[in-house]
Amino acid sequence: MTFDTPNGTTGARQPRAGPVMRWLNRFAEKRIRKGGNAFGGMNALVLITVGRKSGIERRTPVGWFPGEDGSRLIVASAAGAPKNPAWYHNVAANPDKVRIELAGETHDVTAEQLHGEQRDRAWKQIETAAPRFADYQRKTDRQLPIIRLTLRQ
Repeated sequence: MTFDTPNGTTGARQPRAGPVMRWLNRFAEKRIRKGGNAFGGMNALVLITVGRKSGIERRTPVGWFPGEDGSRLIVASAAGAPKNPAWYHNVAANPDKVRIELAGETHDVTAEQLHGEQRDRAWKQIETAAPRFADYQRKTDRQLPIIRLTLRQ
């Protein structure tokens, strides 16, 4: 599947990567790494990508939802900002180099953006489980991408 969601033109202010956000992300990573798979009231994992421009490994804590066949679903919401988060572009550029970390274990995953009926089913599940994502969608004119992460054998 293609990673083809364009940026929008309207939306909420994108969270800034300043010192407070970097501290919060490091705190979340440590908690997730120690087995605290919940953060901010939802399941969380550390998404490990390779920067599309820099080639440097990037780590981002993100919420996840259970998908079919043991997969995990993540949403590139950026809290309803008009632009996709940087990690989305990193996944799109290097989908074969994505890994996740949960409870201190790192796993290689296959990343796939959902489209059509698959996306619609996943979206209903996500907005039921976490209504804040429906709020994020209302804030922006872009369709929030849903990415399925499946463990590679």
